[in-house]
Formats: sequence, structure tokens, C-alpha cells
Amino acid sequence: MFWYVVFQRTKREWKPLEDRSCTDLPWFLLFTVFCVGMGSICGFTIATGGAGRLVFGYDSYGNTCGQRNEQIEGVRLSGLDQTDKKYVFFLDPCNIDIVQRKIKSMALCVSLCPDEELKTYQDLKRFAMHNGSELCSYELAGHKYPSLPERFDKCPKLPVPPSKSLPVFNRCTPVDISCYAKFAEAVVTFVSDNSVLHRLIGGVIASKEIIVGLCLLALGDDLISMFVISSISGIVSVFSVAGTSILWWLYIDHRLTANKTLSKETMTRDNAQALLVYAIAATVFTVILLLLMLFMRKRVALTIALFHVAGKVFIHLPLLTLQPFCTFLALLLFWMYWGLVLLFLGTTGEGGLGRGREGGGGGSGARYMTWYHAVGLIWISEFILACQQMTVAGAVVTYYYTRDKTRLPVTPILSSVLRLMRYHLGTVAKGSFIITLVKIPRLMLMYVHNQLKGKENAFARCMLKTCICCLWCLEKCLNYLNQNAYAATAINSTSFCTSARDAFVILVENALRVAAINAVGDFVLFLGKILIVTSTAFAGVLLLNYQRDYAEWVLPLIIVCLFAFLVAHCFLSIFEIVVDVLFLCFAIDTKYNDGTPGKEFYMDKALMVIYVKIWHTGGILLKWEIICVSILDKNINATCKVLVPCFMS
Repeated sequence: MFWYVVFQRTKREWKPLEDRSCTDLPWFLLFTVFCVGMGSICGFTIATGGAGRLVFGYDSYGNTCGQRNEQIEGVRLSGLDQTDKKYVFFLDPCNIDIVQRKIKSMALCVSLCPDEELKTYQDLKRFAMHNGSELCSYELAGHKYPSLPERFDKCPKLPVPPSKSLPVFNRCTPVDISCYAKFAEAVVTFVSDNSVLHRLIGGVIASKEIIVGLCLLALGDDLISMFVISSISGIVSVFSVAGTSILWWLYIDHRLTANKTLSKETMTRDNAQALLVYAIAATVFTVILLLLMLFMRKRVALTIALFHVAGKVFIHLPLLTLQPFCTFLALLLFWMYWGLVLLFLGTTGEGGLGRGREGGGGGSGARYMTWYHAVGLIWISEFILACQQMTVAGAVVTYYYTRDKTRLPVTPILSSVLRLMRYHLGTVAKGSFIITLVKIPRLMLMYVHNQLKGKENAFARCMLKTCICCLWCLEKCLNYLNQNAYAATAINSTSFCTSARDAFVILVENALRVAAINAVGDFVLFLGKILIVTSTAFAGVLLLNYQRDYAEWVLPLIIVCLFAFLVAHCFLSIFEIVVDVLFLCFAIDTKYNDGTPGKEFYMDKALMVIYVKIWHTGGILLKWEIICVSILDKNINATCKVLVPCFMS
């Protein structure tokens, strides 16, 4: 009886794009309240002076520079009127704590930064008398600097370098940055030979124009790949063979011309070794790729056919290619806001001294706000990514369930965005919150694992890694289910849980097809990423080989390849969403429609050919089915009426 009730609940009528209503409204209200809380934290930091302290700066006694301050209980020299002292001056600006990432020096508010080098305490006295800017601690009188015994501890370290204030943050910064030599030296201590670092940096600087050009080339390759992905396997194979051959030719050419560049023997030898490594790696990759294409040719052909239809979606909806840019821009703006508020929180709670002891800005209250702010980073970031998935799903659903493609909305992407904002923000908020609930404990376990590295026993380490791995797998599964739930919501305008259940039923009924498409599809998309990265790297090798004056190739090529991979991942992720939504629509279409009058298929000609050739017959094409396929090329509506009699023959 129970299973009968469940079946009755899951068996529902799909009515694509017919009715629209708001979904998961309570979750939209909850998300709105949460965002108001995030904004309240920002307002709190501004009201309590955190923003002002970060912008205007503060001294070691808790006084904000450039304004009148209140007395802090238990802190001497606090509560001073610093209205005329706008700039923060560090007594020893080059004393930087690398571990804590801060300047270990007393800070004072001064009215003027020293614009000339001050070598003696007499110079400090003269500067104080002439400019009214005292560079020693407040309790020391300027005219007594040379004779005071406290001058060694409470006056700046001599000589005082000339400095000028930063445009916005009002900190006195040394004009000659060589004073940070110790810091720079500590940063690069991992390099045993400084000449290696110099050569790498020199190679990047010398080839900056080529790096920018190659990044633009990678971006262009990504845009092109969205439309030619259906032929990606053959393109990758041809490029791999051709690229490997050219790399070996370049290596041989370098070896033959080595004797002509005796003045640059080291550089030539390093570049020849790099070419040899590239050539060997390309050879291994080409052999593996050709073997995989040989053994997986049937499954690749099946998925490529579906990818071909996805390519047609991008032809009809070219604005889909802008989705990665919009998402990246939204995430970037949010992350900048989040980081700025976090800095405000730090200065509010810290205040340098005793401000955190009082009820308002510090202590446990500041810690709770920091945790709330951290949860907001994850939830809102996932919300933005989920909005992208819902937008793409809505546009693809509109394309699929519009039989006459000439009657598509003028801007299906804009229509999808408007539907999302009007009806489905609650669904997106709920789905992103579920991902957040899984991601937070995983990140916490990763933090604990890093903190206990080398301290925990083998069993605890194994358990931590197991939990992290399980949570990661759960997160990936939920991401896939969420994506299909968003597509179901875009089709039927149902709530998140109802959509997730309906999509799950459809996916379970097509489990083998889903597994095949995901496995082979991921492989094909991986080939697409490899094609973009290798073509960009290959162009870089050719350009850098042509300009043989460049000292190093390794770092420029690594930078370009990383950029190409990240951009390819963003663009092809959009393509992957399109394929998944298309398959869900296709599965629903074939389940509830059979081509008879009143139940005509929504799929276009290309998908119907796939259905007849592969999905319906398992790849065995009979004589009467060839007749049905030939009808496809003539009239799609006639096909819908003839397909069922053909199948029943």
C-alpha cells in the first residue's frame, strides 16, 4: 500500500511552461532575512567605527586619526583629539611580521609625513618645530627629543626614510621600497639560486605581450568550442598528432642550432630540455587518446550526437556564452564586498587595544558576527551559482518546448532571468542552502585536518580523510540533483522538493542512459579542455620559439595554460548544464509523448533521429525505421504521426 501511494504521488502530469506560480516562498523570505543580517553587520562596522578605522587608520593607543576620540578605559593616551593629525606614521615601517602579516611597530597619528630623510634626533626636533608634526610618542615634547632617554624606544628608528601618504588610506609609506628588502628576502628564501627567480620573472616581463595575446586566444578558443564541441574528439585527435610532430621537429631544430648560440648556451640548453619534455608528454597523451577513442568509439558517438543538439542550442541562444562572465562578475563583486566587511570587522573588534573589551565591537559578539559572515560567504556564493544554473535551465527548457523555433522569445535568456526573479528565487535559495549545509562541515573537517597534521594518529587521520571524501561525494551528488531539480522547476514551476523528486524518478528510470552520458560526456568535455589548453600552449611554444631572445618559457607557459584551463572549465560547465537539461527534457518527452495526435514530440529533428536510431532500437536500424528517418528530413509534424505505426510494425 505504501509503495502504491508513493507511485501515485510521483506519477504526475508534466505541463511544460503552462502555469507559473511562486515556489518556496518561505525560503525566499528566510534568505532575504539572512541577507539583511549580512547588511546589518556591514552597518554595524560602519556605526562602531570599524570602517573609519580601516580607512583613516589608528594609532597604537586606539585613537582614530583625523577625528576626536573617546577615552578607552584602562588605556593611556587614548581619547585624544586627532582632528589635525590625519596620517598614520610607523616608527619602524620595515619591521614586518611575515607570519602575522602585519607591521610590528608603534603607530602614531601625525599631521605631516616626513618628505625628507631624517638622520639625527636634531633633524626630528627641527621637523617637529617647523612643521608641527611630532614623530615620537605623544608624551615626549618635540623640543627635547635629542636629550630624552626614552628617545631610543619611543622615537622612530634612524635614519627615518622619506615617505608620502597613500591616496586613500592615509598611511605614511616609505618612498624607497628597498627598505622592505628583508621582507622580500624572506619571501624568496625557498629559492636556493636567486638567478633562477630572476630569470623566471624576467621571462614573464619580457613576454608579457605574448602572454596577454595567448590569454585572448584561449578566450576565443573557448567561444569557438561551444559551437564545435560535437566534433571535439576528431579535432583533438588531429591536433594531438600534428602538435606532437611539430614539437619533435622544434626539439630537433633546437639541437641542430645549439652550436650557433654559444653566447646563450645555458638558455638554449634549458629551452631544448623543455621542448623535449613537452614532446614526450604530448606523445604519451596522443597514444592514450587514440587508444581511448578506439575502444570507446560507439559510446562517444552516442554522446556526441546529443552534444550536437546542445550546439544547436547555442546557435539559437548565443547569449548563453555570456553566462560565465555575468556569474564571475557577480561573484567577484560579492567577494570584494565580503572581504571589505571582514576587514571592517577586524578593525572593529581589535581596535588595537581595549575597544574589544567593551560590549560593542569585540569579544564574543564580534566572533559570532564573523562566523555569520563566513556562512554568508558560502551560502550567497552557492546562491549565485544556482541562479546561473536556473537561468540556463530556463532558457534551454524554453528552447526545447517551443516546437517552432522561429517563435522563440526575442531574448530567452532575459525571459529566464525575469522568471527566476519573479517566481523561483526561493527554490534557488533552498537548493543553495542544502549545498551549504554539506560544504560547511567538510570545510571544518579540512581545517581540523590541516591543524592536526602530524599530530593525530593513523586511525584519526584515516577517519578524517574518509569523512571529508564522503562529504565531497555527497556534495557532488546533491549538486547534480539540484541542477535537475532547477530544470524541473523551470519546466513545471513546482517547488524544490517536488521538482527534485520528479527529476530523481526520471533519472532513475533512465539510469543506464544517465551513466553513459555522464561518463562519456565528462570524457568529451575533458577533451575539450585539453584541446583549448594544448592549442594555447602550442601557440605559445611557436611564438616563444620564434622570439628566441626570451630567457625562460616555463613560467609564461604555465600562466597561460592555467588561465586557459580555468576559462575552459567555466565555459564548458555551461555546456554541461545545457546537455543535462536537454537530456532531462528528452527523457520526459519520450516518457509522456508517443507521436500520436495530441501527444506529439517536442524534440527537434536531430534528437528524433537519435531517438529512432539509438534510443528506441538500441542501435539496430531496421528497414521500416530507415523510412521513418527519411521522413524526418521532410516534415517534423508528419513524422510525429508516422513514428508510432512504424515502431509497432
